[in-house]
Amino acid sequence: MATFEGRFTDASGLRIAVVVARFNDLVTAKLLSGCLDCLHRHGIDTTAESQQLDVAWVPGSFELPLVAQQLARSGRYQVVITLGAVIRGDTPHFDVVVSEASKGIAAVARDTGVPVIFGVLTTDTMQQALERAGIKSNLGWSYGLEALEMGSLMAVLQQA
Repeated sequence: MATFEGRFTDASGLRIAVVVARFNDLVTAKLLSGCLDCLHRHGIDTTAESQQLDVAWVPGSFELPLVAQQLARSGRYQVVITLGAVIRGDTPHFDVVVSEASKGIAAVARDTGVPVIFGVLTTDTMQQALERAGIKSNLGWSYGLEALEMGSLMAVLQQA
């Protein structure tokens, strides 16, 4: 029986793209900060001159799948991370955005074979979003770890 697992080390060969929604940037900027901190601490060059990492900003979470798809199809990246925050309001808009963003992001991964990390917070309140973006913990860090693990796992599977 073969067992395949990704690792969080030896990330020097990974190229990662991060797509960040500007809407609710009070939250998404904190997610990005946590994500970049994680990647940096695990050996990814996160400097402005980095050849390993690119960051693209989009207007909102609804636009994440299109840009993630473009980046995944480019062949330049082994992993794409999407970061967004959709906070419930008084209208059904929340449900539409969450549904389309999640379906779209999943489709990008399936269609391109490039892992796409779903880092879109879906919360009822701004307070809940802020708690998940740094007040209690920063899920951006977890999304960075997921990217490292999936990039490593996909490399292992290609060699199997």
